[in-house]
Amino acid sequence: MPKPVALILLNWNTPVHTANCISSLKQYCNEALFDIIVADNGSTDNSLAALKALFPNLIYIENKENLGFAEGNNRGLAYSIEKGYTYSFVINTDTIVDEDLVSGLIAHMDSHPEAAAVQPAIYWMHDKCKIWNGEGGFNRLTGKTISDTTTPDSAALNSYKVAEWVTGCCMLLRNSALTKSGLFNKRFFLYYEDVELSFRLRGVGFEVHYLPSSKMYHEAGVSAKVSAPKKEGVLSPIIHYYISRNHIWFLRRYGTPLYYPVNLVYNGFYYLALLAYFILRRRNEKARFLIKGLKEGIFTSKNLIWPQNNNISTR
Repeated sequence: MPKPVALILLNWNTPVHTANCISSLKQYCNEALFDIIVADNGSTDNSLAALKALFPNLIYIENKENLGFAEGNNRGLAYSIEKGYTYSFVINTDTIVDEDLVSGLIAHMDSHPEAAAVQPAIYWMHDKCKIWNGEGGFNRLTGKTISDTTTPDSAALNSYKVAEWVTGCCMLLRNSALTKSGLFNKRFFLYYEDVELSFRLRGVGFEVHYLPSSKMYHEAGVSAKVSAPKKEGVLSPIIHYYISRNHIWFLRRYGTPLYYPVNLVYNGFYYLALLAYFILRRRNEKARFLIKGLKEGIFTSKNLIWPQNNNISTR
């Protein structure tokens, strides 16, 4: 019999962060409950060899190329389901823990069979008193996804909330629910894939939960930053392509048609202002990627994003 949890870490040229995350998990969490799976997304910095030297007894999946957050994690999720684990724990590598996070989340899921996924309170690593991501919500009027960053009080710490989405930074997933909903949509590649999966899980009859009594810490955006910032800034220009495109894709499927005119005005103003900023600052590559994302977001056929004969699996 396998352990209850397959803990999946997706590494892409971040071996130091991945090693720190693994070390904290081993120090604070009960290893009798989980196996660690490191899926490497075609790293070019010898990550895999370095991690294998430090942690030879983990399970490694070599993806050979950068498949994105969605498909890269799907390879680990497929392994988890195939090997009979009860849960899959997707967690970003630029995170650390200082408590037995795994035990707390398992206990919650075991006592709440209606939940397909649960996330803890995620605090900033540089300011461990402030929330980076809490309860995930969706404002249908504006079309904006939101996260409640209120620091939980004593009452909140004794309860949980039914959220609208949970973050891929840290989500414990019920494998039996994933077999009904499908895995991450690989076409999203990066960003909004966690929101989209959350809505699909809810669409097949499950809930997703936010458990503030469990916590972890996140550096945030390590893989999205460029190693040598130039005039385009520290954030990789292509990030604006994925965020804009996938946001529009999400609204086209899960938004409320009655509110589309408001969505258009609200988000249209935001994206036009962002584009004007890039042009004024001569950040031409970011402007180009933003325009590309908006075009593909609007004009890509839904059948290409969600094929009728594909349950959004890894194959």
